[in-house]
Amino acid sequence: MSVTPQPTSPKVHISTHPLVLSKLTQLRLHDLPNKEFREGIKAIGCVHVMAHILHASRHQLGMLQSPIAPFTGHTVPLRIGLSPILRAGTGLVDGALELFPDATVLHLGLFRDKVTLQAIEYYSKLPGEVTADLVFLLDPMIATGGTAIAALTMLTEWGLTQNQIKMVSVVGSAQGVKHIAEEFPDVEIFIGAVDDELTEKGYISPGLGDAGDRLFNTHHK
Repeated sequence: MSVTPQPTSPKVHISTHPLVLSKLTQLRLHDLPNKEFREGIKAIGCVHVMAHILHASRHQLGMLQSPIAPFTGHTVPLRIGLSPILRAGTGLVDGALELFPDATVLHLGLFRDKVTLQAIEYYSKLPGEVTADLVFLLDPMIATGGTAIAALTMLTEWGLTQNQIKMVSVVGSAQGVKHIAEEFPDVEIFIGAVDDELTEKGYISPGLGDAGDRLFNTHHK
């Protein structure tokens, strides 16, 4: 059964946006073509990023010139970072880059051990010094929350505060979202839906299946 409960933390934002709800319904379908799955993941990621930026600080720009007359404008005065958790997190990158084409992309390689369900790090592309004021941690799925917590630990050890990190996801389990909120209470989470159940193998139910396989058409028969 799928649920959309009240957030257990004020930092957890479960979307009610009509586009997100519509795309999420499509993404749950077992026979949705891979192309449409990728497009749906991208669209939801865009909406989540925009939802946060609506509340971001703005900087006024003066003495600009249109073809007709002078004008003043605004910009977001932040260095933006996008940190996808490989491999499924890369499905959220393109949409965010359309909004912030100059963003730095900080790949984090983590996989979940199939037996222990623990996150194992195998790759990190974090520069020696912090190069972003605001980082979006991108991962379509929050199952146990262990992989996200490992990634958040990497980012905070790099030098970011929790308030500088926003997690963008498509669907998560109630258990996993709660786990992240407890471990990193000041990290905001923007998510499409939270499902009640987590299977013994660590899959969200009803969930989306394996987001990585569906993004990259690597289903194992």
